[in-house]
Amino acid sequence: MDGMVLGLFLLAAFLGGLTNGLAGFAMGLVVSGIWLQFLTPVQTATLIVGYSLLMQSYGVWKLRHALDWRKVVPFVIGGVIGVPIGTILLAYTNPAYLRTGVGFLLVLYSIIGLARPALKHLRGGVSSDIGIGFFNGLVGGMTGLAGVVVSVWCQLRGWPKDVQRSIFQPVIITASAMTAISLGVSGAVTTDTTKLFLYGLPPLLAGLWIGFRLYGKLDDAAFRKIILVLLLVSGLALIVPFSIFR
Repeated sequence: MDGMVLGLFLLAAFLGGLTNGLAGFAMGLVVSGIWLQFLTPVQTATLIVGYSLLMQSYGVWKLRHALDWRKVVPFVIGGVIGVPIGTILLAYTNPAYLRTGVGFLLVLYSIIGLARPALKHLRGGVSSDIGIGFFNGLVGGMTGLAGVVVSVWCQLRGWPKDVQRSIFQPVIITASAMTAISLGVSGAVTTDTTKLFLYGLPPLLAGLWIGFRLYGKLDDAAFRKIILVLLLVSGLALIVPFSIFR
């Protein structure tokens, strides 16, 4: 890896950390477009999963004052069931239909949300949260976007920004851990990938720190708009075939 390529790799790591610190997800969307120019899909996926585990764990610790495990556990239970089913379905179905359908729904929801100041808040319970967690895991297993469904649900519930992040970040941790185990068993964690992980760690953490500083200056309305924009990008990523999981 020459100097220019290394510089691009480190820049992407910084931007990914910044995005995650600011919004709590979408690091993979930011870095994959750059890393896939010179890394393999397996290397890119492995790095994203490794960094995601680190950053989401830090995010949960930073927002531990808002963490309520009674709210989180139903989503995690549903996700633990949904992720492996989504992964299995990849071998037997054409996931392009699901990706496109979910992508259009995300785009539509985001556009409506950005055009209107607020949507009517929904009520929910344990059973609905488990169902959302399952669907989130299913979509994550088939597309690699492990937090978008829960993020939409948190917005529809009208929860404050800290509560939203304290819910969807543990859910993403669970999905990332399951993916990391799968990648480890398959032999995807190589010496070269480990070296890249260590190279990218300092700029990633720097971006994460700056992102959290910016997050602290956001009110709930501004955070809502940022999440809607990232959900819009996520929807377009599902429709336009550039995802690392395709």
